[in-house]
Amino acid sequence: MTQNLSPRMSRRRFLHGMALTAGVSLLAACAPASPAAPAAAPTEAAAAEAMATDPTVYGYAPQTGITRDRLVVGVQGLPGGLDPADELSNVGTRVTYNIYDTLIRRDFLDDNKLKPALALSWERDGDLALVLNLREGVTFHNGDPFTAEDVKYTFDRINNPDSILSSAQGYFRTFANVVVVDPLTVRIETNQPDPLIEQRLASWASWIVPKAHIEAIGGDEQFANNPIGTGPFKVVTLSPDDELVLAVNEAYWEELPPVKELIFRVIPESSTRVTALINNEVQLITNIPPDQMPTLRTSDTVDVRDIPLANMHVIRYNTKHPVLADEKLRQAMNAAIDRQLLIDTLWEGRAVPLRGHQFDEYGPLYNPDRPLTAYDPELARQLVSESSYDGSVINYETEAAYYTNGLQAGQAIVEMWKAVGINAEIRLRQPGESIPPEESMVANWSNSSVLADPDGCLWRSWGAQTSVQRNFWDADPEFNRLGEEARAILDMQKRYENYQAMLDIFERQAPGTVLYIPVENYGVNKTVNWSPYPFYYSDFRAYNLSFDA
Repeated sequence: MTQNLSPRMSRRRFLHGMALTAGVSLLAACAPASPAAPAAAPTEAAAAEAMATDPTVYGYAPQTGITRDRLVVGVQGLPGGLDPADELSNVGTRVTYNIYDTLIRRDFLDDNKLKPALALSWERDGDLALVLNLREGVTFHNGDPFTAEDVKYTFDRINNPDSILSSAQGYFRTFANVVVVDPLTVRIETNQPDPLIEQRLASWASWIVPKAHIEAIGGDEQFANNPIGTGPFKVVTLSPDDELVLAVNEAYWEELPPVKELIFRVIPESSTRVTALINNEVQLITNIPPDQMPTLRTSDTVDVRDIPLANMHVIRYNTKHPVLADEKLRQAMNAAIDRQLLIDTLWEGRAVPLRGHQFDEYGPLYNPDRPLTAYDPELARQLVSESSYDGSVINYETEAAYYTNGLQAGQAIVEMWKAVGINAEIRLRQPGESIPPEESMVANWSNSSVLADPDGCLWRSWGAQTSVQRNFWDADPEFNRLGEEARAILDMQKRYENYQAMLDIFERQAPGTVLYIPVENYGVNKTVNWSPYPFYYSDFRAYNLSFDA
């Protein structure tokens, strides 16, 4: 059975976004393009028909009472360390989600509701503070009690100007002070009205870490290799090129997962992961490209479970590089990409086209009338001729296996650019390889909707004080003014207007472009009851894991 459609993915979004016309050869994407009209938007009728044939909605795992000694998950990669505020990548959050807890939990299986976790309750105190009452009796993996001091330490270490955790700072820049009221009460004060405090505490980088332990071992750099949290699993061993072994935390404050040992095993090749699952060497695999789906579907022991992510694949340009400095060239590169063809050929028509850099889970902050990013090769050729582009080689950086279909999409996009007169080629990075910012030209990337709000995606990824603006984009000051204002006001209409104006600037300056919302495919042994999330979190808590035999 193929499962799809998480509760987080609304029926409206599914019908509005899904493209279901597969079958076009990828070779067509790599052939010289001729002038063509923009690709037609997917039809709601086609999406509704697909929905009717497979209406599965993910939910809590049934309680069967069956326990197992181990569950092995085949993954394409692992992080180098396990500091939850540092390892914010796809491979990092997948595993750290099981080691640490947040104060507030975002329940992906219950309509995205915010629920108690390490905080039992919380309430606003005016426009500039949130007071949280903490859960009593919780301990870290080493037996130390969890208290308000750990909450304060968690956010103070991130917001310390000298912190090595720069990638996490964008989540909590509105936090002015974290006050310990008593051992089980904490008050978070903001430097401006923040409509999203609760969402920030349930989101990325907000996992609570142990103050006493980190200070005892010598600080953040040591913590990455000596991690402890309050979560349902504790670390036994980490070999980033091989496997991560976790053991169940017998002292966990919530119901224990029904498995004693959880192993994430590195299997870089997708076909090898598929074979391992079919042979029951592993019981769950991640990051399955569509071309491996037919093999999985022929197995009578395996389920395929797929979900559109709260994440978009994007391209980032280095506007500070002399070859890419002309915005007309970057606009041409955007217009030359046939996104619908990529969706149809690489994703079986199931990736979701985007109406600019926005998700419809933004609710009143989403503009459904914003047009799909147009494919217009004739305009692209015109813009290339009007630009200062001198024919220099433009490198498109990607890794072979980090993003599902990342390399294949890059190869097709490079050919699309060549077809409009842009001399481009793939620059393949090795896992973990870092290219100096001044040498970088174009790179594939992804942006996640971590707060279900533009502040948690457009602003967090492209706004002031991000690595993008430090290294790759001298943004129009108006973009930053609008973004700073939008995160400090509670007027939703004004916030909407600001974000729409920011999207206009983003599309004009073209520091990058959106591609689509990918569909993430998982293979799961049929005896394993487990639901994927629209993030790369792989949640193996008791409410999301059980076994039938």
